[in-house]
Amino acid sequence: MAGKIVAASLSECRGVRKNNVRQARLIADHGIEGDAHAGDRRRQVSLLALESIEKMRSAGLEVGPGDFGENLTTEGLDLLALKVGDRLRIGASVELEITQLGKECHEPCAIYREAGDCVMPREGVFARVLRGGNVHVGDSVTKGEN
Repeated sequence: MAGKIVAASLSECRGVRKNNVRQARLIADHGIEGDAHAGDRRRQVSLLALESIEKMRSAGLEVGPGDFGENLTTEGLDLLALKVGDRLRIGASVELEITQLGKECHEPCAIYREAGDCVMPREGVFARVLRGGNVHVGDSVTKGEN
């Protein structure tokens, strides 16, 4: 199971579209440097597949990577097949452990308010950082050994 990173995104506030960056620095047991979700015990990093974003585009929304509040947008990796406890390796050094599949939204996010739907609660994946490092657009993402 392999894919690649097509976007890295962060924001200083929760519940908003994130800004795309050329690279993101992931810190072990913390998350992405400068992101609002860093420090959260279970949801340090969020991932969403480009394929999920494409579903929303085909429904008529003008959306792209980072618009659903995800930190890392992947392509070619079946995030929906992952299980809690699975590990992902990104590039040469970063290692994540899947901690949560989907999420419950307590308040509607910007996308939900605009479009009446958001794919993140159903198809988003959350992880904690086991081993940090820099993530760049184009880096490989593979499912590692648990």
